[in-house]
Amino acid sequence: MRHRRKTVRLKRSDGHRRSLISNQACAMIAHGRIRTTLGKAKAIRPVVEKLVTLGKKDNVHSRRMAFRVLRQKDSVKRLFDVVAPAIGDRPGGYIRITKLGPRISDAAEMAYIEWVDLENLAPDDELAEEAAAE
Repeated sequence: MRHRRKTVRLKRSDGHRRSLISNQACAMIAHGRIRTTLGKAKAIRPVVEKLVTLGKKDNVHSRRMAFRVLRQKDSVKRLFDVVAPAIGDRPGGYIRITKLGPRISDAAEMAYIEWVDLENLAPDDELAEEAAAE
């Protein structure tokens, strides 16, 4: 029985799943909207929502907790300096999942996962320029 086993496995090992969720969350913070499979989007949503809640507190402990999940200093900085202030007083529900239909190659259900206040959270052009320069 699967009582109290809430983690979505995504057919991956534990370390691979953590890395996947971390990378998807960093992409979400950097770009504002990503296209992924519906199962991954549903697995990422609670993680990103909890990170935004941490970002609203903005203290050292919250930054360290966010770094445990994200593992990228640039993403943590953008989360606390750009994303959390733009969210404002919204009490929750920061993420929207929009279904797109099946992928052509393997018929996997695809979806966009994006911020509800997308106009306030435009993608970080400086972050994209830095990545292109490296």
